This record gives sequence, C-alpha cells and structure tokens, in this order.
Amino acid sequence: MKKDNQRRQKRYESINLLTYVCMDSDGKEWTQGMGRTLNINETGAKLETHEPIETQYIVLLAMGIGEEVVDIKGRVVYCNRGEAGRFESGIEFYDVDGDSLAVLREFVEAFNQQYS
Repeated sequence: MKKDNQRRQKRYESINLLTYVCMDSDGKEWTQGMGRTLNINETGAKLETHEPIETQYIVLLAMGIGEEVVDIKGRVVYCNRGEAGRFESGIEFYDVDGDSLAVLREFVEAFNQQYS
C-alpha cells in the first residue's frame, strides 16, 4: 500500500458520486454498489462505501465528475473501516480510455489552479 507521501501525484479532496462493480480476474461479477470519492487524482482515488471492497477484485467505476460521467477500471489497493462504519478503499486506476482521462485531467488541473 502506498502512503500519501509516497504518491507520485497529489490527491485532491473531492466528493463525487459513483457506482461500482467488483469483478474477479476472470471477469466474473461478484458484487456491486454505490459510494463516493473522498479524494482523487489522475491515477487513483479513495472511495467511501457501505460495504467493503476486497483487494482481490478489479472495480469498474462509473463516476460523476462535474457534468460528465466517466467509466474507469481500477485495482483495489486496500480497504479499511473508516468513520461511521463505512469503508474506505484505495483504488489505482488503469486502462482509462482517452475521453475519461481527458475529463480527469481537466478536473485535476482545475484543482491545481485553485490551490496553487
């Protein structure tokens, strides 16, 4: 697990609603749910969900960013119980299509400009 200070890019606190589907390495769906991001950058996000997301799963996310909905595939790096009984999962994005990556970059750039 990478700690905050080991990340290549800064994460920005941002609440974005999302749905997720957990799949195994063979592509079989195991569970699905809803949640939100707690922080995000171009390479990953911390999610908050009501159910744990096991680290053996690949997650398919449909995430609202601004006026767009982006579809992103990610690996579950960790899952811990957070505040109020909810679960916090670190997700590392991969296999992000060009349109979704462009929306993510624009979103992160807006944070960079706002907080620089």
